[in-house]
Amino acid sequence: MTELHIRAGGPADLDAVLTFWKVAAEGTSISDDSDGVARLVARDPEALLLAERDGELVGTVIAGFDGWRCHLYRLAVRPDQRRRGIGGALLAAAEERFAALGGRRGDAMVLDRNIAAHPAWRAAGYAPEPQWSRWVKPLDA
Repeated sequence: MTELHIRAGGPADLDAVLTFWKVAAEGTSISDDSDGVARLVARDPEALLLAERDGELVGTVIAGFDGWRCHLYRLAVRPDQRRRGIGGALLAAAEERFAALGGRRGDAMVLDRNIAAHPAWRAAGYAPEPQWSRWVKPLDA
């Protein structure tokens, strides 16, 4: 098996990432479109981390830092590549990024119904906080 390469995604990667998420990510987001991901990359060029093997996209995570908190979104691994350490490598890269920026705690968005992902998050040291609920309001563009 060849070495895993993790790098920041850029504007040229947007279409491939959106296509990848349709296969590898659980659920969809209001921001899962070219404009949404382009805004992310323009605002924080190091936030979208891509894992590649043999030049093929095998995993993603968004590691956003707003200056106060470290947020993790869209941890996704290609189904035929799961359980090979890709998710853990992406989370380690995200945590290195956060530490370099002065971040103190990672906050991950994980769907309750995505029970297949829960063991991977727990293995990486993350745990749900039942005292919190996510409150959302879609904003009209």
